[in-house]
Amino acid sequence: MDKTTTSLADDLQDLQLDRPTEGLKSTEELEKLTVDEQLSDIERAVYLLSSGQEVQRISVIHNLPDLLRDTESHDECMRRVVPKVREVLYVAQTEMQLAASSAFLQILQKNLVPIQNYTQTFLQTILNSVDARDPDVASAWLETLLDVIDLLPKDIIKKEILNIAIAKGQLSQAVHSRLSCCKILGKIATKFEPFVIKKEILPVVQSLCQDVDYEVRGCMCRQLDSVARGLGLEPTKSAILPELVELTNDEEGFVRTAGLETVVSILSLLDEDTCNNTIIPLVCKFCQQAMQNEDSTLPVVAKQLGRLAHGLQAHLTDEQKQWFVDYYRKLCRVGLSSERAKNTKEAESEQSKVTDMPQSDEDDQCLECRKNAAFNFPAMFVFVGPKHFKVDLLGIFSSLCKDPNSQVRKTVASGFHEVTKLLGSQVHILQHDLINLLKDDCIDVLRGILTNIVDILDSFLGSSSSNHTLSEAKMNSLGEVIPAILASDEVVSSFNNWRLQEELMTSLASLTRCCSNEVLYTKVIPVLFNKLKTARAIPVRHACARSSLIIIRTLKKLEQREELVNRLVTEFCHGRSCHQRSLFIDICKFVIELYSKTFFKKYFYEVVLELHKDPVPNIRLRLCSLLPPLKRLIKLPTDRNLLQQLDLCVRKLLVAEKDKDVQNAIKVAVEELDKIHVQMESLSRRMLFEQDLVDQKKEDEEKLLIELEEKDQKKEEEAAEKKKGEKRNSVTSAATKKGDNGSKIPGPRKGSKNLAVSGTTSPNTSTTKENIGKPDSPKPIRSKIPAAKVKTLSNNDSGKKDATVSKSMPNKALPRLSRLPLYSSQPNLHSSQSKSPVGRGSGSKTGSGTSKGATARSGALQAPGSAGTSSRGSTTGLASSPNNSGRRGSFGNMASSESASVKSSKGSNGAVPSTKEKINRKKSK
Repeated sequence: MDKTTTSLADDLQDLQLDRPTEGLKSTEELEKLTVDEQLSDIERAVYLLSSGQEVQRISVIHNLPDLLRDTESHDECMRRVVPKVREVLYVAQTEMQLAASSAFLQILQKNLVPIQNYTQTFLQTILNSVDARDPDVASAWLETLLDVIDLLPKDIIKKEILNIAIAKGQLSQAVHSRLSCCKILGKIATKFEPFVIKKEILPVVQSLCQDVDYEVRGCMCRQLDSVARGLGLEPTKSAILPELVELTNDEEGFVRTAGLETVVSILSLLDEDTCNNTIIPLVCKFCQQAMQNEDSTLPVVAKQLGRLAHGLQAHLTDEQKQWFVDYYRKLCRVGLSSERAKNTKEAESEQSKVTDMPQSDEDDQCLECRKNAAFNFPAMFVFVGPKHFKVDLLGIFSSLCKDPNSQVRKTVASGFHEVTKLLGSQVHILQHDLINLLKDDCIDVLRGILTNIVDILDSFLGSSSSNHTLSEAKMNSLGEVIPAILASDEVVSSFNNWRLQEELMTSLASLTRCCSNEVLYTKVIPVLFNKLKTARAIPVRHACARSSLIIIRTLKKLEQREELVNRLVTEFCHGRSCHQRSLFIDICKFVIELYSKTFFKKYFYEVVLELHKDPVPNIRLRLCSLLPPLKRLIKLPTDRNLLQQLDLCVRKLLVAEKDKDVQNAIKVAVEELDKIHVQMESLSRRMLFEQDLVDQKKEDEEKLLIELEEKDQKKEEEAAEKKKGEKRNSVTSAATKKGDNGSKIPGPRKGSKNLAVSGTTSPNTSTTKENIGKPDSPKPIRSKIPAAKVKTLSNNDSGKKDATVSKSMPNKALPRLSRLPLYSSQPNLHSSQSKSPVGRGSGSKTGSGTSKGATARSGALQAPGSAGTSSRGSTTGLASSPNNSGRRGSFGNMASSESASVKSSKGSNGAVPSTKEKINRKKSK
């Protein structure tokens, strides 16, 4: 047996394998031992740490917390695995060191090991690894140590860590050791009492603040906040503030920057006298120097100015407040000039056509300064207050919204919703800036503004948003914002950012609170429907469908709602593309969620069941998942027909389906359908569950829309009738007033009576001397009804009212119906001596009186079919003969002076002759 085989056998014996070894008869079989053998977790971990590859060792270290969590193997892991891990780490590579630092921290966080055991094993490894040669490894172990300090008790920190930290802070140590000391001292400073800090830590802190290396000074300066909070106010004023003032005036910008950040951090700790006498003059001096030099400290000032102004606000005078506001204005315009801004804007617009991350050639410090100033705008708004916003900050805010660099505009857009919330009722002054940002061609700017567009619109609506009502003035004020939001979709769609498209489509549902019914129907809905067809990402389509259904549900007109629902059915359920039909199934799910059961059963239930005949298997497959929800909508006995259709659909899928996936899906659906109990209306009325109450609320809201629409229609009709009545009264009053003021139409002479029936004068009536005593011949007026219409009317009347006329009069004497005047005014049939007209069909034989019926029927000619109208095609308002009162065209009793002349012009049956018959009579004479 050679040495290699002997060593391997010894190693395996040391592992104390808990398995039978009778099967291993030779050393060759021992050499073939691998981790695939039946080993326990502890044995496998030891084996991999000893002979495994780098990846296997890293895996063991990652799973070390899991090994310690098992109570059965906990002691054995601490005895065998942990020492092996510590041994391996001495020569481990970077990746394994990083894995170990993370695992050691998790062990303490999860309390897998007692504190004493952790201190003796893992903490010692952490402290030794902090001084590793590899800076990445040393930094990782230092971060682990700082996190561990938060979890360790004070006595262990003082015993195990404090002395090591102080030793690392000596000037004789390397720079990275002194840097580690600064961070450790800042972490443990809050763990001890003030007298311990003052005695043990403060001398080292002061020494490090005066270190020859600027990195050490800057690092220690950033830890002064923790040291000051551990010491208290008075020791801070005497020991820390002098060091801080000196560090803010350091020759290195890195140290000055750290000093300013520390000043901001300790503002809450200082009293009023310290702020007035030390901090405010220090800050003002620092800011002025940064503006004059325009060095690396200026962007830091712009970043911290908001916190400085807010922290010092209680201690500032009005002049000092105005100084901060003016200084902020300067920061917002750093690096901008008219020509430079123009060139930057043009270059950015050209580059934005190629990429969504435009670059500019301006100074990075100036850009960073304006960007940080834009980030601090909400803080400066709080500092100034809403009353002085319009005077002090509105102009600079508009300037930031129009900044030539897209990064600045993006920062403003991301904080726009905070500014609108702070403005309150004055938010309308930002409408123009909002429109400019929505019209921006940079995708980053649109992302910043559209992400919070719902909150922005809520701020514009104000208190109306809570009541879901909107005044007309506010609706008009948002008239330009809504088109800008819709137009931003073109820019968003041009980039492959489907998440932003989804967010925009989702936000369109909130427009129901700030748009009129017509704007939603004519502008918003077309955008959503177009996106439903053209969007490629399924989440975008789902967002469009959901927003469309929400908007449709709020439309006030039933006609519009039904039209859009029919479009969904026509364009998607019956669409040619299988993607559209698949989307319709998702639309049905949204309808079930958003609408009442009654609405779905009325418009979608039967339609969606037709998809079981779809030629594409995927559509039928997706329909199977919708069948159980469809059965939950049924209520018997009202929906018995729908239940039968559902059962028929399921049977057809079970019998005729050939696709295996659909067959499996329909079987699963049938099992779920069998578990669903159909609701009965009588029982559901007694026992209303939470879902039923929600559905009832939805149905009531839908009915309310219909009732409101009916009320609006009634109001419109009443308003129209009222308007017509007012117009009619105005015309009547004007005519009356004109008649009272002296009409040019001559009135009747004294002693003469008005011969017109019902107060209207016949056009053939003449009261002049020449016409007195002369018989009046009725002058027919050309009919306004077409000949075909008249013929139809005559045929309809011939069998009824003209039956008696045709029997009593010869056919030759009957005039043609088309030649009779239909809509002419009543001819004057009486002379000036006649006392009263005789009504048609009055039955008066003497002709000396007028019946009530004649009075009602006399007067101006009424339209055909109106009350009191005689048979169609006859001259109305003519007096009837006492002997033949039912004949059309006959005359009643007349005065003796005109009866002869009238009879001479009549036919044998008393009918009025036509013009042709008159001409023939004249020729015969």
